[in-house]
Amino acid sequence: MKIRPFWVVVHRYAGLAMTVFLIIVGLTGSLLAFYSELEQLISPQLFAPASASPRLSPPLLKAKAEQLVPQASVAAIWLEHDAANVDLEPLSNPANGKPYELGFTQLILNPYTGEELGRRTWGAISEGWINLMPFVYKLHYALALDEIGGWILGITALVWTLDCFVGFYLTLPVAKRHTSPAVHGKPRSFWQRWAPAWKIKARGSRFRINFDLHRAGGLWVWAMLLVFAWSSVYMNLADTVYAPVTRAVFTDYHEPWIDFPDPDKPLEQPAIAWSDAYRIAVEQMDQAAREQGFVIQSPSGFRYNPAKGFYVYQVRTSLDIQDKHGTTRLVIDATTGAKKLLLLPRGQYAGNTVTNWLGALHMANVFGMPYRIFVCLLGLVIVMLSVTGVVIWLKKRRARLQKTVLQD
Repeated sequence: MKIRPFWVVVHRYAGLAMTVFLIIVGLTGSLLAFYSELEQLISPQLFAPASASPRLSPPLLKAKAEQLVPQASVAAIWLEHDAANVDLEPLSNPANGKPYELGFTQLILNPYTGEELGRRTWGAISEGWINLMPFVYKLHYALALDEIGGWILGITALVWTLDCFVGFYLTLPVAKRHTSPAVHGKPRSFWQRWAPAWKIKARGSRFRINFDLHRAGGLWVWAMLLVFAWSSVYMNLADTVYAPVTRAVFTDYHEPWIDFPDPDKPLEQPAIAWSDAYRIAVEQMDQAAREQGFVIQSPSGFRYNPAKGFYVYQVRTSLDIQDKHGTTRLVIDATTGAKKLLLLPRGQYAGNTVTNWLGALHMANVFGMPYRIFVCLLGLVIVMLSVTGVVIWLKKRRARLQKTVLQD
């Protein structure tokens, strides 16, 4: 069997299988490049006015949240300059032993005063405009189908990653046994034969323009398509595919979710309370900053994971590569308060450095506004590549059917 025709078939049907999913993630990804701006435009009430006052600490914000919603406990607090997003878990109703019906999962507070700005079930489009951008995010990440949608897009991302290499191979000039047509008496070089693949023949037929858009368009942004495909594998198949591959390549890749086994049962009532754990985490992060030579700029999150029995303290530091938020993390044991893992954004473990860059590039959270515009446009290019691929398939399928009819 000839190799190239085989890969043409693989590329054709892989593309067709991914078409709908890539159109969805391309369009939603274009919007998510400006997530904060669009959410502030749509739901301005969820954002606090600028203030010269210092932000409240997570323990104070936790106390404010539990005063506002005494039927819930705080699972996590995520700090922004203009909002504090509090993830809630319902407490058990002592009257019947069942969890309280809160009617929402997220409480948004003013980070300077603790005043309530809003509440919502994050991503539930039935609540209206207040959840439009979270719903777009859920569409992009998991087709708004929770775990099953995450698996679908994870498998799509894996196929997309492999197909990036197949598509690139198919743009290469076909190796021929006979001598290539000469240019000024000299045989055409590899680059001269490959050059047409990078060009769009504007005066060609509609099908030729469509074909050139698909081939040349994919070539010009090929490296970024591969980055987005593989980073999608990281976000949807982190434990099953991304981590094993990354550890095989770099050996030194660490994540608390995969480094530490689950206890026999979730630790719902840790020995160290939330506020005490936060104090311990701050002290340990300060010590790490002195020892590792980085500067802590601001806290960005604190959460407890009962399934693993540890707290995670997240801050923005001088080592962070992202434009917003902070990805310097410290994990402490919820029973002893001992440091379990410190993860720096760069310069510590090669696998984590690469992963942090992949995440920042995927989320348009690096290189400022020019890159965010590029990511927005790249989402539209992904849609274009999907649509032009279908057009090519339809055209060739029609030709094959006509040929079959004529032969009959």
